[in-house]
Amino acid sequence: MCYSENPKEALLVTGARQIGKSFAIREFGKSHFENFIEINFIEMPQAIEVFNNAKDARDILLRISALKNQPMQKGKTLIFFDEVQKVPEIVTAIKFLVEEGSYRYALSGSLLGIELKGLRSVPVGFMTIKEMYPLDLEEFFIACGVQPQVFDSLKKSFEQKIPVDSFVHEKMMQLFRLYMITGGMPSVVQTYIDTNNIQNVLAVQKSILQMYREDISQYDPQNKLYIEDIFDLIPAELNSQNKRFILKKLNENLKFSRYEDSFIWLREAGVALPTYNIESPTLPLELAKQRNLFKLFSNDVGLLASQYAQGIQLKILNNENGINFGAIFENTVAQELKAHNFKLFYFNNKKQGELDFVIKLDDEIVPIEVKSGKDYERHNALKTVLANPDYDIKKAYVLCNDNIKETGKITYLPIYMTMFIQNSVLPDFVYKIDLKGM
Repeated sequence: MCYSENPKEALLVTGARQIGKSFAIREFGKSHFENFIEINFIEMPQAIEVFNNAKDARDILLRISALKNQPMQKGKTLIFFDEVQKVPEIVTAIKFLVEEGSYRYALSGSLLGIELKGLRSVPVGFMTIKEMYPLDLEEFFIACGVQPQVFDSLKKSFEQKIPVDSFVHEKMMQLFRLYMITGGMPSVVQTYIDTNNIQNVLAVQKSILQMYREDISQYDPQNKLYIEDIFDLIPAELNSQNKRFILKKLNENLKFSRYEDSFIWLREAGVALPTYNIESPTLPLELAKQRNLFKLFSNDVGLLASQYAQGIQLKILNNENGINFGAIFENTVAQELKAHNFKLFYFNNKKQGELDFVIKLDDEIVPIEVKSGKDYERHNALKTVLANPDYDIKKAYVLCNDNIKETGKITYLPIYMTMFIQNSVLPDFVYKIDLKGM
């Protein structure tokens, strides 16, 4: 878990419900600090009074000590505030607590329907904000028992563009298909590991979806009908031919501006992943974004799969022919790219066709096509874009079921290798001017 080494900064972990935020902070705190104090503002509503009318940091710490009655050693204690959305005063308080300097602080709260803009506007230097996602592919593979030497071999194949051992490739594809139906929600993955029972997995997924719907009605009652409609339409819209979200399915008479806040709500809640169309695959991608043309992916592919007709899980595991898994394949890629901090875009042009994803990878534009079938070498739009000198695109990826091969600018990758598509880690850049002699 990433945690700032700077004792003058608190850590805020955000993300959707059931993502594992509290568990991660709790485990980290107990293993890295001699004393760990947890205050959950939902389970302990009386704790809210700690911050009401407190005069200063010492006053707050005195109240915490009385509330928890646990050891608090300076420099050796992590204090964890959970469900902080219940306490707006925490924004001001955390600044004073960090400045006081006796202890370290971590905070967490669900973004599901809750405005944390106050927390996000904390002055720089007092808080580090990290967003948490479901388990990505590599984390899932590790949870399933894939060994480090296998990852090393796969990474070498990816970097050198040489085929993966056929036995290893088939096993990794089996694991990838399993990931498409379990997804990366920690409780779901743990249920599979403990029981290997897909019905148990589905039961946990259904309960998470129900929690999301309850939160929608609880936290945004004025717009809950719009948000629920959008949320429930995600599986159907992704399964349509162009996968683009069509507002007419909601209400033919309402314009995008009326619904925009609801889409933003779902995005900020971590429940949905909007992927915007761009006018051209050129840098900077953000300036080419068309905010009213987008696909809307689920935050977790397992939750998406559970919303389709019963029996799809077995068909995915058996890799049955004739079944359109395109939406689930694309959702997995969107989820993985988002976890790797890529901004999500696609390209759709009447004359040139559609590219599933367009990313900025190490300051270069890289188109990505996702193919779930056997005709993965058919991609007219990709060839057209690569041939366009105005774009000057050097390489592209096609993610598919097959092994690695390279044809011109296109590299065909087994879809589980999405886990290796990441920006390079920049080395520390130290620059100092010698002013001696001035």
